[in-house]
Amino acid sequence: MEYSFHVYNKLATDGISMATEKLLLTDENFKTRGACMRSRIKKEELIGAKPPVIVCIGSDLAIGDSLGPITGSMLKFKTQGLPIFLYGTLSAPITAKEIPYMRTFLKETHPHSQILAIDAAVGGSGDIGLIKLSNTPLQPGAGANKQLGSLGDLSIMGIVAEKSVANFGLLNTTRLNLVYTMAELISDGVSTILWERCGRKKSAKRA
Repeated sequence: MEYSFHVYNKLATDGISMATEKLLLTDENFKTRGACMRSRIKKEELIGAKPPVIVCIGSDLAIGDSLGPITGSMLKFKTQGLPIFLYGTLSAPITAKEIPYMRTFLKETHPHSQILAIDAAVGGSGDIGLIKLSNTPLQPGAGANKQLGSLGDLSIMGIVAEKSVANFGLLNTTRLNLVYTMAELISDGVSTILWERCGRKKSAKRA
């Protein structure tokens, strides 16, 4: 299952939010009830449910690879006060060399949590600007021809440059405005769902 939204689509934020919600519900359903029950899940079941662990991958040393940490920093700000686990920000990025350790860490620290991985990616020239959400694990480093294995249960990828043999476009010619705009849309969409899951439950406890 995959959803795509263009960065300049005015409804992209709402689309990302709704797609994230659906992917989380579908993924939980496969784990707990089986595929035959998917149609019976109600939106109310999302409220107060355990939030996913967010892992934002990338480096701030290259504009094209900075989507993950920029999104992570924005999410950290937009989810202040929520009891969530977020890894990968501009101040503490999760780069390629940390992937093996992060995979082990997540299994040991969050064995029963959904993992939502966010990263930049390369694609066809017509795909630049697309934000893709999928119910499949992320393949970090694939755009740079690195074999780092998979990470997460669900993934969000922003296509920031055209795929090439050396992929210099990812590192050298990607515009910061594109990456920043994508990060804003992703962080807005994901934070909305996190507030749905945790914020209302928190408000109910205070009441």
